[in-house]
Amino acid sequence: MKKSKIFLLFALVLGLGIFLAACGTSSSDKNTDKKDSASGSEAEVKDFGIAMVTDQGGVDDKSFNQSAWEGLQEFGEANGLTKGNGIDFAQSNGQADFMPNITRLVRDEYDVILATGFLLKEDIQKAAKQFPDSNFAIVDETVDAPNAASLGFAEHQGSFLVGVAAAHKSETGKLGFVGGIDSPLIQKFEAGFIAGAKSVNPDITVDVQYAEHFSDAAKGKLIASNMYDNGIDVIYHAAGGTGNGVFNQAKDIKQNDPERQIWVIGVDRDQHEEGQIGDNNVTLTSMVKRVDVAVKELANLAKDGKFPGGEKLEFGIEEDGIAVTTTNEEAMTEDIIKSVDEWQEKILNGEVEVPKTREELEAFEESL
Repeated sequence: MKKSKIFLLFALVLGLGIFLAACGTSSSDKNTDKKDSASGSEAEVKDFGIAMVTDQGGVDDKSFNQSAWEGLQEFGEANGLTKGNGIDFAQSNGQADFMPNITRLVRDEYDVILATGFLLKEDIQKAAKQFPDSNFAIVDETVDAPNAASLGFAEHQGSFLVGVAAAHKSETGKLGFVGGIDSPLIQKFEAGFIAGAKSVNPDITVDVQYAEHFSDAAKGKLIASNMYDNGIDVIYHAAGGTGNGVFNQAKDIKQNDPERQIWVIGVDRDQHEEGQIGDNNVTLTSMVKRVDVAVKELANLAKDGKFPGGEKLEFGIEEDGIAVTTTNEEAMTEDIIKSVDEWQEKILNGEVEVPKTREELEAFEESL
C-alpha cells in the first residue's frame, strides 16, 4: 500500500514537472514568435530582390543605364542589399542578349526584373506573358500586362529648358542635336529642345542628326566634328554612350583652341565631369532625367508589397523626375538661369505646352 502511494506521488510530481516545462517552452516560443514578427520587415527586405537588364548602352554608359543602376545601389544601401545579394544587373551588348538576360534573372528568382530602355519592350512584353508569376518593369516604354509596370518621363520638358539655355549661350545662332536611335522617345528630346531654343530666338537653326546607336562613341565624335566645323557652337545629345564621342570631340577642339566657345549639353545625369578638359569645361548644362529616383520608388513599392502592376508612373518637373543642372557656374550665368526658371514656371502653370512630337513642334513653331 505504501509503495502504491509513493508511486502515485512520484507520478504526480513527474507530471507536474512535464506540465511546467511545457508551459515554459510555450512561453519561449511565443517570445520567439514576437521577435520574428517584430523583425518581419527586415526579413522581407532580405528576401527581396530586384535586378535590371541594360540596353545596348551598358551599365557604365555615363548616362541612362548608369543612372538606373545608381538608383538600385542607393536602394540597396538603404536596405542592406548588395550586388549579387538582393540587387544586380545583366549587361546587354546587343538586342540578342535581352531575352537570355531576362530569363536568367527570372530563374534567379528576383522579385522584379527591370528593363532599362524602349528597345527591350518586345522582350519584356513576351516575358511578362511567359512568366506570369514574376514582376517586370520597363523604363521609357509602356508594357500592357498585369505583372508589368511602366516608368515614363517628361523628357520634352527638360529638353525645352536646356534649349532655352542653349539659345542664350550660342554666339553663332546655330545649335546641334545628336540623337541615338530615331524613335518616338528620342524625338521627345528633339522636339522639346528645338521648341525651347526657338522660344528664345525664333531665327535660331538646329541641325538634327541621329547615330542610330546608343553606344557608338566614334559615330558621335564624327557627327560632332562636322557640326562644330559648320559653325554650330552648342550640341545637345540624347544618345547614351554615343554622346561620349560628342564630349570627346568638343574637348579635342578646346584643347587645341582654349579660347573657342563651344559647348555640349549632357543628358540623363549631370555630365559635368565628362566635359572637364584641364582648367576648362565644355559642359554647358545637363538635362537630368532622374531614372534613379523612379527606380528607387518602384523598388520601394515592390518591397512593401505594392508593386504597381499594369500601371504607368510618370515623372516630370513637378515630380522631381526632370531637372536642369547649374554645375558649371561660369557658363550658366545668372541671366540664363533666370530665363530657364521663368520658362519652367510657364510650363508648370500650363502657360506653355511643350511639344512631344515633330508634328506638335511644327504647330508650336507656327504659333511663335
